[in-house]
Amino acid sequence: MYMVTAYVAVSITIFVLARFSPYEWYNPHPCNEDGDVVENQFTICNSLWFTVGSLMQQGSDIAPRAVSTRVAAGCWWFFTLIMISSYTANLAAFLTVERMKLPIESAEDLSKQTEIKYGCYYGGATYNFFKDSKLPIYKRMWEFMSQDQANFVKTGKAGINRVKTEKYAYLMETPSLEYTIYRDCDLTQIGSLLDSKGFGIATPQNSPYRDEISKAILKLQESSELQVLKDRWWKEKNIKNGEKCEVSKPQDQASELGLANVGGVFVILLAGLALSFAVAILEFVWKARKSASNFREPVSTEMLRALRFAVRLHGSSKKPVVRPSQDTLEHPSNYEASNSTTVPLGKGKYLM
Repeated sequence: MYMVTAYVAVSITIFVLARFSPYEWYNPHPCNEDGDVVENQFTICNSLWFTVGSLMQQGSDIAPRAVSTRVAAGCWWFFTLIMISSYTANLAAFLTVERMKLPIESAEDLSKQTEIKYGCYYGGATYNFFKDSKLPIYKRMWEFMSQDQANFVKTGKAGINRVKTEKYAYLMETPSLEYTIYRDCDLTQIGSLLDSKGFGIATPQNSPYRDEISKAILKLQESSELQVLKDRWWKEKNIKNGEKCEVSKPQDQASELGLANVGGVFVILLAGLALSFAVAILEFVWKARKSASNFREPVSTEMLRALRFAVRLHGSSKKPVVRPSQDTLEHPSNYEASNSTTVPLGKGKYLM
């Protein structure tokens, strides 16, 4: 939407600038110095074609002549260069991220391959979970793990070391997993929970402390004290260097290219268009002063004549040429009394 708006705005700007700038009007037959008309190549259709050709980096057979239109065109070329380069870079990043996505993102992905081995703590809760599971995925995983006893480890530390040194995935209980990945930044969790089980504090049957302990745990949960303690011991400090480990999920796609990323280019484009309008005004005034000097009449009158034709957007892209007689140049009063509307074209040539 922003690109379409910029495209239309620049096209209209170039069209208006070409109408106002006297240097965009040229003799279509330069070999014939006595031609009767001058033309302007930037009609509204040609202006739209010129900007879209620049946007597609194909160019066009139309080229600006005046300084004002060249400034506007140059800013538009810079704008399209940055936008196309940004889009190309973002597309390349997107395709790269797609190739760098992790091959294993869930237990189902793990069960469908054999390149990465996986296992758990021998005889632990995770071991018994897979052993007794009736779900097809977990049964298939158990069959794979049980084929080779080397897939199981005797200690949790041994499983973590295998993850770091081999193509191995270690299946472990959620509390131990969270504690490990928050304190070792080289490890990450893949996929969601396989099972959900609660932990509790065991007491002898009919113990008088059971109710008190339960009330104390509920009170800590309601006051969020348990979460504060967990964050302190799980997340805040890393064993190796005392720094906090940030646990983040792998990024599945490149960031979208939004207005915040290319807003500066739009600002530069607006500034360039404003500058081109200022240059067009200077060109308009300069040519009017020169014409007034040739016709020996007030600058305001000449500016009004040229402005009156420029705002006739429904008119033709051609201007008729009238040549004042030698008597008119020698007796300016006779010319001032005439009703002709003229703008100088060049030496001895004037625009009607």
